[in-house]
Amino acid sequence: MRPEEKVWRRKRRHLRVRKKIRGTQERPRITVKKTAKHIYAQLVVDPPFGTSRVLTGVSSLSPEIRDQIKEAKGKIAKARIVGLYLAKKAQELGIKRVVFDRSGYLYHGRVKALAEGAREGGLEF
Repeated sequence: MRPEEKVWRRKRRHLRVRKKIRGTQERPRITVKKTAKHIYAQLVVDPPFGTSRVLTGVSSLSPEIRDQIKEAKGKIAKARIVGLYLAKKAQELGIKRVVFDRSGYLYHGRVKALAEGAREGGLEF
């Protein structure tokens, strides 16, 4: 499989999932983006019409968790820390319930670790 074909397959999966998922003010959407080294997560509100609005975001590059990330062994452990910190920031905004958008990635490995970290932090989805 060529690399560009892999990207298009993920994008098709993402569109298929996004048809069913909407982030509201009461229940925003967690989006995930991963690269070879890092992982990113955002809380997004999708209005009925117009562009989406990002409430907050966390990544493995965030300065607040940089020390914890350096101590973590492996990318899965780093993703779990990102999920925990995202849950902490969401609770500061008064958000307890969210919708998880895996962005077309398969639900295993780093994506699953991020979701479990967010659940451990107190988010419900």
